[in-house]
Amino acid sequence: MNAELGRRIAFTLCALLIFRIGTYIPLPGIDIVSARSQSGGIPGTPNMRAAHSLSIFALSIIPYITAAVLLQLGRMVGSRTLRGLSQAGEHGRRIVYEYTRYLALLLTVIQAYGISVGLESFGHWVVEPGLFFRLSTVATLTGGTIFLIWLSELITARGVGNGLALILFVGIVTQAPSSFALVVELGREGVLTGYQILEIAFFYVAFIGSIVFMELAQRRVPVEYAGRQVGHHSRTSDLALKLNGAGVFPIIVVVWFLNVVNGLAGDFNAAWRLGYPGFTIAAAIAIMMFAFRYTSFVLDPQEAAEKLKAYGGVIPGIAPGAATAAHVDYLVSRTTVLGASYLALVFLIPNLMIAYGEAPFYFGGDSALIVVCVVLDISAQVRRDGLLNTGGLRA
Repeated sequence: MNAELGRRIAFTLCALLIFRIGTYIPLPGIDIVSARSQSGGIPGTPNMRAAHSLSIFALSIIPYITAAVLLQLGRMVGSRTLRGLSQAGEHGRRIVYEYTRYLALLLTVIQAYGISVGLESFGHWVVEPGLFFRLSTVATLTGGTIFLIWLSELITARGVGNGLALILFVGIVTQAPSSFALVVELGREGVLTGYQILEIAFFYVAFIGSIVFMELAQRRVPVEYAGRQVGHHSRTSDLALKLNGAGVFPIIVVVWFLNVVNGLAGDFNAAWRLGYPGFTIAAAIAIMMFAFRYTSFVLDPQEAAEKLKAYGGVIPGIAPGAATAAHVDYLVSRTTVLGASYLALVFLIPNLMIAYGEAPFYFGGDSALIVVCVVLDISAQVRRDGLLNTGGLRA
């Protein structure tokens, strides 16, 4: 490991440590002893999770992610302003970034106020309920989220990996010990047998392994460059089409949208909540549809064909121009069918485990996908930076 890569890794670890320390700093005005005593002390239960989320970083960077999702949706549904900015180079990207920050600030204030009102309903968790508590909670949670957005930007610029994704990653993996403790506790009480615990462990290992395999899967299309010859042969390369070209975005958008609908509907229809068949089936279908839409948005076959033609590249046996665009569109469509089905299964399987497999805790497919993608991204960056800073592979 070279010195620069070591410094970047050390900076990333220190930044993430600061994030974790902040998750243990409670909100002002909260009686932590009362909150934890009322939670029942059983790891993984809703009240216990609530008691451990009463920190200054309780909202994490979720408002920023939500704001980015909303702006991306605006681009997809045809907002000329947002599309024009996204195509205006660095200046346009800076403006979109400012829009994202302002929208994230608004969402943070709204969510923080909702949390402050909700906390006042939890028994005697709040020492002195009232306007001052609500205002202090809004100020604290808003400041915590803004700090994490700034910290994530520092990680991206000076550390390893994407800062936003890493903060999400840490927030997910740090829940693993409580889930493990819950399984151990249920096994000790006889609710789960040793065989059932092994089944659960095997399932989640296989589930994560399958996601790793699918995220690395690619369809490689050979491309020849007539103007670049090595000896008497044309130089060739590959046009790599990821099986999952949409990433985790379709799952995040669909689950977020359905949760908003559920929140607005209240208890009108309980069958449309997470874990119920109506919600699960509708979400799986919507994920597949959105994966197709998003993939077509980020990968334009016509644009790909024009770029190949500009660089003198041709797909063997396919004429440049319209024929290449049609061929790429055909390949992308077939690949997206598999990718969209895979994303739907990633969402469905954990829900089926909760509903019919009697799993003692919920580990969402979106969380698993984020964990895998972050690990793969960091691994690729570490290998790339290591090679770049050492002059490449040695013979």
